[in-house]
Amino acid sequence: MRVERMKSTARHSSPFVRIRLVGRILRVAQRECGILVKNPIYLFSLVLFPVFIIFFFTSLLNNGSPDELPCGVVDHDNTITTRALTHSLDAFQSAKVVAHYPTVNDARRAIQRGEIYGFMYFPKNTTSDMLAKRQPTVSFYYSEICMVAGSTMLRDMKTVMSLGAAAVGSAKLSAIGKSNTEIRAFLQPIVIDLHMVGNPWGNYNAYLSTFLVPGIIMLFIFLISAYSIGTELKFQRSRDWLQLSGGNMVIALIGKFLPQFLVSFSIMLGFYWYTLGYLGFPHACAPWRIILLAFLTVIGAESFGIFVFSLLPSLRMSMSICSLWAVLGFSIGGATYPVFAMHHVIEALSWLFPLRHYYMVYQKTIFNGYPLTDVWWNIILCVVIILLPWLTLNRLRKAMLEYVYIP
Repeated sequence: MRVERMKSTARHSSPFVRIRLVGRILRVAQRECGILVKNPIYLFSLVLFPVFIIFFFTSLLNNGSPDELPCGVVDHDNTITTRALTHSLDAFQSAKVVAHYPTVNDARRAIQRGEIYGFMYFPKNTTSDMLAKRQPTVSFYYSEICMVAGSTMLRDMKTVMSLGAAAVGSAKLSAIGKSNTEIRAFLQPIVIDLHMVGNPWGNYNAYLSTFLVPGIIMLFIFLISAYSIGTELKFQRSRDWLQLSGGNMVIALIGKFLPQFLVSFSIMLGFYWYTLGYLGFPHACAPWRIILLAFLTVIGAESFGIFVFSLLPSLRMSMSICSLWAVLGFSIGGATYPVFAMHHVIEALSWLFPLRHYYMVYQKTIFNGYPLTDVWWNIILCVVIILLPWLTLNRLRKAMLEYVYIP
C-alpha cells in the first residue's frame, strides 16, 4: 500500500515538475530578451548584419555571371574577315570590345593596368594564310588574376576563332561542290550534346550566395554565442543567471539561447524564401528539408559557440577561436575547391567544420534533390556538434560560479 501511494504521488507530481522546468526556461528567456533589447550589439549581429549580407551578396551577383567584360583587339591584318571576327566577339554577352591597340605591348600594358581582361592578336596576312591553308597563328592574351573573368574571356575568344575557322572551311567546301550535310560532317565530325545539370544557366549567384551567406550568418552566431556567455562573467551576472534557472545548467542554456535561436532561425528561413522562392534559385526538394537544414545550421552554430567558450572560458580567446574556425570553414567547405583534391590531413580536418556539413547537405539534398541517406554521415556529425556542450556542462558551470573575468 505504501509503495502504491508513493507511485501515485510521483505520477501526479511529474506534470508539476515539467511545468516548473518550463517556467524556469521562460523566466531565463524573458531575462535574455531584456538583455537583447538593451544591448544593440545583438540587434546588429543577429538581425541587421545578416539581412545586409543577404541582400549584398545576392545583389552583387545579380546577373548570375559577369557581363560585358572589357577586352581589346590588336589587328595587324585589318581585313573583312578579322573585322567580322572582332564584331562576333563584341556580340557575345560576356565580352565587350572597348579598344583597338596598335601593338601587342600596348594591349599588354592595358591588361596590367586593369583596363581590359584580355585581347586577341591578328598578325599580318592572317586571312590570306587561312584561305591558302597555311594555318596562321592567332594569339590570345588574357588575365588570370581573376579566374572567372579570365576563363570566361578565354572561352569567348576560342569560340570566336572556332566559328571563324568553320566559316572559312564551309566557304571553301561549298565552292568545290560539297553538300551542307557533307560540310557539317567534315567541320564537326562529332556533335556535342551538352547538359548543365542542376544549374543550366551557369548562374554563379545560385551556388556562391547559398554558401557564402549562411557561412557569414554562422560566423555571427559563433561570435554572439560566445559573447553572450562571456558577458555573464564580465558583468558579474552569472550567479543570477544560474539562480534563475534553479542551478540547472541545461535549463540556463536553453532559456538563454531560445530567443537567439528564434531570431536566427527566422533569418535563415527568410534567406531561403528569398533565394529559392523569390529569386528562383534551382532546388529539387520538399520544404521540410529546407527547414531541417536551417534548424541544424542555427542550433549547430550556437552549440559550437557554447562548446568553445566552455573549453576556453575567456571572452577574448573564445571569440577569437570562433572567428578563426568560421573563416577557415570558407576555405575547407569545398564550394570553391574540392576537398578531395586537398592534402589528406586537410581533408580529414574538414569533418570538424560545421560549414562543410552544411554545404554537403545543401548541395546534395536541396540543390540536386538526392535523398538524405546520401548525407547521413554529415547529418550525424551535425547532431554530434549539437551535443558537444553536454560534454562540458560541469566545466561551464564551474566557470560561471568560480571564474573571475580578466580583461
